[in-house]
Amino acid sequence: MSAPVATDPELARGRRNALLAGLGAYGLWGLVPLYFKLIGAAGADEIIAHRVVWAVAFLFIFLALRHRKGLVAHIRIRPRVLLALMLSGALVAVNWLVFVHAVNTDRVLSTSLGYFINPLVSVVLGTLVLREAMFGAQLLAVLLAAAGTLWLTVRVGQPPWLALALAFTFGLYGLVRKMTDVGPMVGLFWETLMMTPLALIWLWWAGSQGALVFGRSGVDLDLLLIGSGLVTVVPLVLFATAARGLPLITVGLMQYIAPSISFCLAVFMFGEAFTFDHAVAFGAIWGALALYSWASLHRSRQLRRLARAQSVH
Repeated sequence: MSAPVATDPELARGRRNALLAGLGAYGLWGLVPLYFKLIGAAGADEIIAHRVVWAVAFLFIFLALRHRKGLVAHIRIRPRVLLALMLSGALVAVNWLVFVHAVNTDRVLSTSLGYFINPLVSVVLGTLVLREAMFGAQLLAVLLAAAGTLWLTVRVGQPPWLALALAFTFGLYGLVRKMTDVGPMVGLFWETLMMTPLALIWLWWAGSQGALVFGRSGVDLDLLLIGSGLVTVVPLVLFATAARGLPLITVGLMQYIAPSISFCLAVFMFGEAFTFDHAVAFGAIWGALALYSWASLHRSRQLRRLARAQSVH
């Protein structure tokens, strides 16, 4: 018996749900500095250790509920993939650590800058490593973003290290995951699972030194530290839903929502300094992203028109 065909209302509902899931994912990622501010007393190292431990626990529960009897087969991966996930896990751990450190030292603006730069870093990595073609507008966008970063470097006296660390660790993480044949949920499960022994050892050591906040600062903070696992997993579940139901171009454009929210939090809520030099740098990068997005949309339309013309003939 053939599979049922989705009707137009069903397709529309599916696209709407995917869009809401995408907005939810990027909205939560943008608001996450508020959460890490709440648990800042624990310090970046303890927060990351808890994030790893509780994320793998919540991911296991999610995957077990979703796949039930087929769980073992679903999460089984080849040794070669496991080695790649060790590398991607190390990259995402560094990215998390830099991010939480930036938030807890009142440099949320640096996180926003980093994640605005990240898409253009991914373009460069794709060109250099995967030999993907970079057309004229993309190259101009990358050069414009580089000019903005260089301006900030010269004016401030040093490169924006936190922003660049976030952009390049996440860009390299995306590159490794792109080259690894594994789904987002299973991949993150194995990445966090392999980091868990180190996280547990660190927590045990910190506890033995009396340096652990967990269990000593009240139930509220303990629950928030446990909740850091959900803060990791829930947006990823929503993102996976969006990625399945939306065009890649739409998902790509939505990624600017998170750093935009973080930017607003940094400037208007946390009162971080936004100088003329910041305005020049951000303006150049925003211009680069607008140019890159326009070029990507234009190229996508050209390819669709070409495909339709070929199908007619």
